[in-house]
Amino acid sequence: MSIRRHLVCTILPLLIASSTAYAGKLDCKNASDQLTLDECADKDFKASDAKLNEVYRALSARTSQKGKASLQSAQRAWLAYRDAQCQFETMGTIDGSIHPMVYASCMDKLTQAQTKLLSAQLHCEEGDLSCGGQ
Repeated sequence: MSIRRHLVCTILPLLIASSTAYAGKLDCKNASDQLTLDECADKDFKASDAKLNEVYRALSARTSQKGKASLQSAQRAWLAYRDAQCQFETMGTIDGSIHPMVYASCMDKLTQAQTKLLSAQLHCEEGDLSCGGQ
């Protein structure tokens, strides 16, 4: 992670969170400035990440010890993929004020897709031998 991106991704949310006046006025449905759009995209990603963690925990609770180890390994590999993919996809915006929004949107999109894949393992149709047999 570049120093500039690290600073933008770490300091920007801290500055926003420290401003109670700003935090109280966050209106994502009518966002019109880049700072609000960035914060709203980050908020969406955090909600998706929380849902992913919830589904992951539920799936892990239903799997065997061997299945848990495999699920954990797959999830770690997926996290590395997600981060690298979003780094790649957002290279064109890295120096712009739009970058935090584009990066958070990428993370959100891929996180929602992974949540859907893991969730499918929790809701297998009877007789589907390729599903839920961990």
